[in-house]
Amino acid sequence: MSTVTPTLDPPIVAVRSARRRVARRTTYALSGLTVVWVAVFLVRITQGDFLISLPDAVRIILGAEIPGASYILMESKLPRAVLGTGVGVALGLAGAIFQTTLHNELASPDIVGVTLGASAAAVFGIVVLGQSGPVISALAVAGALGVALTVRALADGHNGYRLVLLGIGISAVMSAVIQYLFTRVDEFNATKVLQWLGGSLSNVDWRAIGLFFALAVPVVGAIAWRSKVLRVAELGDDLRAGLGAGPGSVDALIALAVILAGLATAVAGPVAFVAFLAGPISRALTGGRTRLVAAALVGAVIVVLGDHIGAYLLGDINLPVGIITGAIGAPALIWLIATGRTARGSR
Repeated sequence: MSTVTPTLDPPIVAVRSARRRVARRTTYALSGLTVVWVAVFLVRITQGDFLISLPDAVRIILGAEIPGASYILMESKLPRAVLGTGVGVALGLAGAIFQTTLHNELASPDIVGVTLGASAAAVFGIVVLGQSGPVISALAVAGALGVALTVRALADGHNGYRLVLLGIGISAVMSAVIQYLFTRVDEFNATKVLQWLGGSLSNVDWRAIGLFFALAVPVVGAIAWRSKVLRVAELGDDLRAGLGAGPGSVDALIALAVILAGLATAVAGPVAFVAFLAGPISRALTGGRTRLVAAALVGAVIVVLGDHIGAYLLGDINLPVGIITGAIGAPALIWLIATGRTARGSR
């Protein structure tokens, strides 16, 4: 008895083929980004003015004591690589969420004033309140949320352009507050405040790194749990509402992104343009779709590589990573505005 093989309509075949191509491209992109991040991480902990072989680095991490190398790896190179990865992941996720939900390439936490709000609150805590450690982290997150709520209320909705314009104005105010507080700082706290002006991974100990990850990991988990909202948000406000995803679900996702950006700023200062760059780069690699894992990996690569470049570009001068990322991000921002590619649909 012969069996008849059902034939599929050409549109169905085309859709399935397109999905397979997208899935393949995403897999290649994520695999490639993972390899690049691992390579950059290893370069950061083994290369520089003091070379450490990879076998020695593994031995030191596992507990072996090698004079000179152990201190440099465990107190300088490895903490900065680990923290750079965490900060990059946090800012990459925050930027991708902002840009996708607000449908605007300019709507990243640093452009709309969230990171400067966190910085201003942290500097206020250092200079005026004389606080440090967890209190500064809490103040930074509170400052980020305060700016986000202010911009959200004044924008009256999820209007991307209005949010960006209001954010730029509030960023100017927050920058003025930071500069004023810096004029009042004493010599003892001047180094701490300088971190909030440029963004730096130096002078951060393992305790602060552990606190950052302890607070950031649950937020990343909550974002992963609510990530389906992001796919619906890409379709636009009307379709999103039609599919049952109200404004509250989008606001909750944005709030989680704000907390992540605040935590990253609390531990490293305002590392400029990482959140802004991670989303567009990851979307270009994955075929135009927002993939949070890709954005996180791009952010990690940018921060770790930027910190390595800043540490060794000018010999004995250790440039903060925020200066390196700012030098890369500023031309990209100018290019986006000059070419009119600020809306998500303009490609």
